[in-house]
Amino acid sequence: VQLLESGGGLVQPGGSLRLSCQASGFTFTRHTMAWFRQAPGKERDIVAHISLGGNVTYYADSVKGRFTISRDNTKNTLYLQMSSLKPEDTAVYRCAAREFVSAGNFRSPWAYVYWGEGTQVTISS
Repeated sequence: VQLLESGGGLVQPGGSLRLSCQASGFTFTRHTMAWFRQAPGKERDIVAHISLGGNVTYYADSVKGRFTISRDNTKNTLYLQMSSLKPEDTAVYRCAAREFVSAGNFRSPWAYVYWGEGTQVTISS
């Protein structure tokens, strides 16, 4: 099983980035997916979540209207389009997979069975 994130980097406030997460080794279409982020000294928080088919999404209030989560089930890939980036968006971003039969709260990291290593996003002028 592998979740491999890419697309992070250093951008100025107001800029945009697109993160990708390539999944392999498990049945992508049987897992809901999410992006979490963790800044130094802070807890891991959910950023966005997407349903199996991609038609239902959830966003943390802090990113609503600026970030868009999507998935391409033909490519086993998850995306996070981030725009109007702020310094407080600086964090390591990790993608995660949750079995669709899971009873766990999708907002909790404990509900996820597979995790990527993460990609650093730094917003600074």
